[in-house]
Amino acid sequence: MIKTADVVILTYKPDPGLFDIIEKLENGVVPPGKIILMNTGRQYLEELLDSDSRLEGFDNIEIHHLKEEEFDHGGTRKNAARYSDAAFLIYMTMDAYPADEHLIEKLIAPFEKDESIAVTYARQLPRKGASPIERYNRLFNYPEGDLKKTKADKERLGIKTYFCSDVCACYRRDIYDELGGHTDHTNFNEDMIYAHKAVERGYSIYYASEAAVIHSHDYSVMEQYRRNIELGRSQAEHPEVFDSVPSEGEGKRLVKGCISYLLKQGYWYLLPEFIAQCAGRYLGYRKGKKDVRDSRIRRK
Repeated sequence: MIKTADVVILTYKPDPGLFDIIEKLENGVVPPGKIILMNTGRQYLEELLDSDSRLEGFDNIEIHHLKEEEFDHGGTRKNAARYSDAAFLIYMTMDAYPADEHLIEKLIAPFEKDESIAVTYARQLPRKGASPIERYNRLFNYPEGDLKKTKADKERLGIKTYFCSDVCACYRRDIYDELGGHTDHTNFNEDMIYAHKAVERGYSIYYASEAAVIHSHDYSVMEQYRRNIELGRSQAEHPEVFDSVPSEGEGKRLVKGCISYLLKQGYWYLLPEFIAQCAGRYLGYRKGKKDVRDSRIRRK
């Protein structure tokens, strides 16, 4: 018997696409017990509700409003768990669209066979019209085929051992509570920080590739720079997670793979754009790490 799963979606200035996601979830083979919206900025969601009545047909949706200063990626997800008593918690972002009606079913299925699994996460497929660079990024991080990751895989997989994405991930609630849930005051990598806790306690992380969402972004160079500042800060603030499995090697593998992909597929003209994006990522990453180091020095 499949146990109940509640879905938590973090929202901010949502558009009607949010209601498309909710309808897809509600009409799935395994529907959610509840859908819990953790919404930042009350007025934006209320304006959407006034203009689109589709949610009125569902009685299992809860909305909890936050002020912008109250939001953080770890703490908000942790607080959302208080509103659920389901066996599984699925965390999603408001731009992750279920690829089919089997999303919840496929996220839960691995737990039924393996009690060591703490969290499963979905495959992310590129949106229609995504650039070749972004299509490769999705394939690099979310390939075909399931993968179970444990502490024994650290030497082989490196940082990918802890890779997990709250764009769409399903947490087994009893383990979630045992490990203390997400870490408060985390503005990036809250999913990997949790995965590290789980792996180090002897649990496993499972990539459920048959559970899929459509989710991708064609970031500009400056957007890559700003995102990777947060990435660098997060890694520097959590050396217990990232120092033993640095991400630089995985970054180099992505760069080499994408260059090869672009050349083989005839997208050679995108190489300057890709190289610029790589520079933005690297410079942002280094700045984020430096910001944390400098802050620690000033406190001494």
